[in-house]
Amino acid sequence: MDKKFSFERNLLALSVSDPELCSRLSGAETTLNRYRLLESRSGKIIPAIVDANGAAHPLHSLVDPRREGERLVSTLKDEEFLIFLGMGGAFAIEAALERRETGRVLIIEYDINGVAELLCSREYVTLFGDPRVNLLVDPPPELLEQYILENYQPALSGGIRVLPLRTRTEFSQGSFNRAGEAIQNALDRLSADYSVQAYFGTRWFSNIIRNLKRAEEQNGPVPPIRRGGNGLRHAAIIAAGPSLDAQLPLLAEQRSSLYLIAADTSLPALLHRGLEPDAVISIDCQHISYYHFMWGLPGHIPLFLDLASPPLVASRAARPRFFSGGHPLTNYISQVWRPIPQVDTSGANVTYAALSLAESLGADRIDLYGADFSYPRGQVYARGAYIFPFFEKQQNRLAPMEALFSAFLYRSPLSKLGDENSWYYEMATLRRYRERLEEKLITVNAEVHPIPGMGAPITVRRPPEQSGRRDLRIFSSGPARMSSGDFLAEYREGIRSLRPMKSDLNTYLRSLDDGERLILATLLPQAAAIRRRENGLAPAEHPAKKPAEIIERVREYCVDEIDRITT
Repeated sequence: MDKKFSFERNLLALSVSDPELCSRLSGAETTLNRYRLLESRSGKIIPAIVDANGAAHPLHSLVDPRREGERLVSTLKDEEFLIFLGMGGAFAIEAALERRETGRVLIIEYDINGVAELLCSREYVTLFGDPRVNLLVDPPPELLEQYILENYQPALSGGIRVLPLRTRTEFSQGSFNRAGEAIQNALDRLSADYSVQAYFGTRWFSNIIRNLKRAEEQNGPVPPIRRGGNGLRHAAIIAAGPSLDAQLPLLAEQRSSLYLIAADTSLPALLHRGLEPDAVISIDCQHISYYHFMWGLPGHIPLFLDLASPPLVASRAARPRFFSGGHPLTNYISQVWRPIPQVDTSGANVTYAALSLAESLGADRIDLYGADFSYPRGQVYARGAYIFPFFEKQQNRLAPMEALFSAFLYRSPLSKLGDENSWYYEMATLRRYRERLEEKLITVNAEVHPIPGMGAPITVRRPPEQSGRRDLRIFSSGPARMSSGDFLAEYREGIRSLRPMKSDLNTYLRSLDDGERLILATLLPQAAAIRRRENGLAPAEHPAKKPAEIIERVREYCVDEIDRITT
C-alpha cells in the first residue's frame, strides 16, 4: 500500500478527535528509518524498531501477532480503562476494543517522527475512529497525570490496567518509566480520594442539602485581617497538637497583634485557657466534630464551615460562614444557586484548610501553633481538646482512661522518630497531611513560620523573602438566584431527568450535554459510597455492579434524600 496514502488516511481519521496532534504529525519527518516492516507467518505486517547498529527488533510475534494480541487481552478481567505503553501494529489494542467491557483506551507513545513512520506503515483508521481511543505522543508527566485524573472515574469505571509493549518500552525506558510514575501518582491520588468518597460520599450529600437553608441566610462580607503596628496582616493558626501546651505562653504574649484562626480541635483548649480566637474553622463531615463545640462558641466569633459539615455543628454558631471545600455539589451550588467562597481543603486536614482561609483573608504572615502532625512522646492532643472529656465519660474499671488513650494511639501502625530527648510517633496519615501542607507552603502568598514544637518538623521550602503579594479579595457569598427550596426542587428534577446509561461509559459521558455532565459530577461521591456499601469492594477489585446500575442507584438515593427535607 502507498505510504503517503496510508499516512493521509490516518491523519484524516485522527483529525476528528485530535486536530492538534494531527498538525504535529503532519510536520514530522517520516524518512528517518526508525522502523522496518517485517511479514509474519500469518501474513500480517509488523513493525520492527531499528537500533543504533541497524538491527531490527520485532515489536510483535513473527508467527501470528493477532493471536498474540488476543492472548494478552484474554488476561484482562473486568478492567474498563486500558493504558497501552507503545502502539506498534496495534494488534492487542484492536483486540481490546472488541471487548464489551472496554470503556476507554489510552495509547502512550514517544518520538513524534517514529509515530509518523508507523502511520505510513499501515492504516489505523478504525482505531482512530473509535471514540474510546486517545493517543498521546511525547506527553510530559504532568499532562499524563492530569489526563488520568480527568478521565478515569473510579466510582463508575471498573478497574484500570497498564499494558506495556515490551520491546517498544525497552528502547525508550526513561520516557516510559516517567510515564509509569505519572500514572501511578495519578492513581495514588484517585485512590485516596475514592477511599474518602467511599466512606463519606452520602454523608457529604446529606449535610450539604440540609445546610442550604442556613446558607441562604448568610449575608455580608468578612473583612480582611487588619494590619498591625508593623504594617503586616499577621495571622496565627492554632492546631491542637501536644506542642500547643508549651507554646501557649508565647501565643498569649503576642495575642494582641495576631488574628487567631483556631482549628475546631483546638477551640476547647484555647477557651479552657481564656484565649478567644478571632475565627474558628471546621471541615469534618462527621458528627464527632460536634464535640469540639461542647464548651460553647462565643456568639461574636465567626465559624467558617465547609458546606458539607454536619448541620448540628452549624447550629452551634450564631454566625456560620459557609464555604465550598471542593465537593462537586458545592461547586455546582456556586455556579447555579449562589456564589460561595472557596477554601482549599485538598490537604484533607483542618490545619491545611485554615492556611487557605488565612490566605483568603489577606494574611501577610502566618504562624503555625500546635501543628505537630505526629504524637510527641506518645501524646495525642493538647490538654483541653475534646478527647479528654470524651474518654473520661467512656472509661470504666476494665477500660481506664489510659487504656483508651493507648488504643487510640496504636490504632494504626506507627514509626518512632527522633532521639532519646525528643522523639515522636508518626503514622502514615499524619505524614501525608504534613507533606501536603509542605507542598501548599511552596505557593502560598504569605510568610509562613511554624512555631518550633516537639512533633515532626515542618519544612518551609519557599524562603519568606520570595513570598508574593496579591490583591485582596472579599470573603463573601454572592446573591442567591432563587430560594434554597426552589434550587433543591430544580436540582432534584435535574437528577430525576438525567438520561439512563444504555451504552459504555465513555459513549454515555459524551452523549450528555453540559448541564447533565454537571449534574452527574455532583453524584460521583455518593456513587463511590453506594458502590462500597453494596459491593464492599474497591474499584480495582472489579465490583459486580456496572456503571448503569450505580448511576440508577445513586439517582434514587439523592432524590429520596431531597424529598426527606422538602416534603
